[in-house]
Amino acid sequence: MLIVGLTGGIGSGKTTVSRYFEQQGAPVIDADVIVHQLLEPGQPALAEIAAHFGPKFLRADGSVDRDKMREQIFSDDTQRQKLEAILHPRAREELLRQIQQLDADYCIASVPLLIESGWSGLVHRILVVDLPRELQIQRTLERDPLTVQQIEAVLNTQVDRQTRLAVADDIITNTGNKASLKKQVAQLHRDYLQLASTPPNALHNKKPPA
Repeated sequence: MLIVGLTGGIGSGKTTVSRYFEQQGAPVIDADVIVHQLLEPGQPALAEIAAHFGPKFLRADGSVDRDKMREQIFSDDTQRQKLEAILHPRAREELLRQIQQLDADYCIASVPLLIESGWSGLVHRILVVDLPRELQIQRTLERDPLTVQQIEAVLNTQVDRQTRLAVADDIITNTGNKASLKKQVAQLHRDYLQLASTPPNALHNKKPPA
């Protein structure tokens, strides 16, 4: 099975692209969804987070106060790295488990920090959703209750646009309308179905998960 790693910065449109791939019939595994599940009350990861960061980051129902946590981790690299050390190994394991359960020609693994977390070797191809930084900020402001300063803080923890494009095998340009986005996804869907019949060693120079 061909494994395509979908990535892009905050506000790039990964969720919309994922939805369009699903409409084409491709299974999508979303690392963000996995992380949200790991942060549900009763999960071991949440208990470890509470033990490290303190109960002030938990709401009355036992869930994470995401606003407080976001403020903490994006103002302190050490704390952010600690949170990632708790979540990333668990998320990676669950991502691989879900991939291995699929029966499809290809799948999309949507991982916002695919490059930053060193997960590139888990996929055959890297698909980047690309747009200028200014447009990322504008769309994130329209979507999320964040300030420009908060968005900039998130962007500064992610690899820059040039680095992301340099490792991309495929690129979706998300500067136009939804019709343009759908057209690009439809073309890639056809390309990936064709690639799925290619011998594994010709798909990419990266090693897929065992």
